[in-house]
Amino acid sequence: MKVDLISEHADPLAAVGGVDSGGQNVHVAALAMALAERGHSVVVHTRRSSESQPDSVSLAPGVTVEYVPAGPAAPVPKDELPPFMPEFTEWLAARWSADPPDVAHAHFWMSGQAALRAAASLGVPVVQTFHALGTVKRRWQGAADTSPAHRIETEREIGLRADMVLATCSDEVNELCAMGIPEHRIGVVPCGVDLSRFCPEGPVAPRTDGPLVLSIGRMVPRKGVDTVIAALRQLPDVNLVIAGGTPDDEEAVRLRELAEGYGIGDRVHVIGSVPRRHVPALMRSADVVVTVPWYEPFGMVPVEAMACGVPVVASAVGGHLDSVAGCGVLVPPRRPRALARALKDVLGDDERRAALGAAGAARARERYGWPRVAELTEAVYTQVIDGKVCRLAALGG
Repeated sequence: MKVDLISEHADPLAAVGGVDSGGQNVHVAALAMALAERGHSVVVHTRRSSESQPDSVSLAPGVTVEYVPAGPAAPVPKDELPPFMPEFTEWLAARWSADPPDVAHAHFWMSGQAALRAAASLGVPVVQTFHALGTVKRRWQGAADTSPAHRIETEREIGLRADMVLATCSDEVNELCAMGIPEHRIGVVPCGVDLSRFCPEGPVAPRTDGPLVLSIGRMVPRKGVDTVIAALRQLPDVNLVIAGGTPDDEEAVRLRELAEGYGIGDRVHVIGSVPRRHVPALMRSADVVVTVPWYEPFGMVPVEAMACGVPVVASAVGGHLDSVAGCGVLVPPRRPRALARALKDVLGDDERRAALGAAGAARARERYGWPRVAELTEAVYTQVIDGKVCRLAALGG
């Protein structure tokens, strides 16, 4: 197949760890390469955010990234992109008029809006993955939610118009159904993990003496790292490494000040973003990887840690309910005491830690390898293409 992936703000070639650069970037890049390995020709369309970016660049054999000139050739926060999306849509429509794909797969709501409008007169089937839903973000962030006012209604329209919506976990299916999206038009395909890199065997990063807990991810309040720092007050011998963003990010500064205020600044190490190739070694160096966001659409970090054979303690939200339940420890979000009890139990029991690590690695191998995710995604593409052909035939097209 000729497959076009649309990822308006999440460049698959961007460095991961910034405010708007995380799991979606990794997902789009890995899915594109896994589909290409299955013999498909893949193009990823993402917004140009730098004057130095070429029109297109090869990501891997069979995968091209095309940079769409929409808005300034400079970084723009994703919540400020809607004014530039008509230009993105027009470019996409012109591109597809000349060379339409067999299927378009949109990632995030603005990509879905652009893809559906660009494909409307061309008969290109559109598959949608939201990665995050405005209803969930509004529920947890309230007045702090910077999403455009029309996001929630637009996501509902996309869900009703797309040929298929791919949820990444069962919790998202429930959210989509509550929005009025018919369940028969929702498929479940999880995010994946590179099992050749994220595995129990391999280099281990240097570490301090004593128990070590790792938190890694974007430097934004909703990731709940302040909950981990608060829990550390009840774990006197434990060190915490916080990776992600840059050391001078507003959130990183806040977290350091919080640790200093608790009198545990010497045990909390904010190290900034770690190159992607070094993440597996950093994870293997930890006794426990903890990830306790307020909400989480899927959650790449726990699956990557599980694949490395490292025990995971995670908040009982979103995708964690599928991935971590039964092979890790789930705790309520924003509950430092509950988190402290869970960490104390896991850190204090070598046998349990080993059992959790082995169970997590087994689940990652079984469910989350990219070849399996690509195979499931390909099956959805085939379904929507066949459905479009059948509908056109019925109409005499």
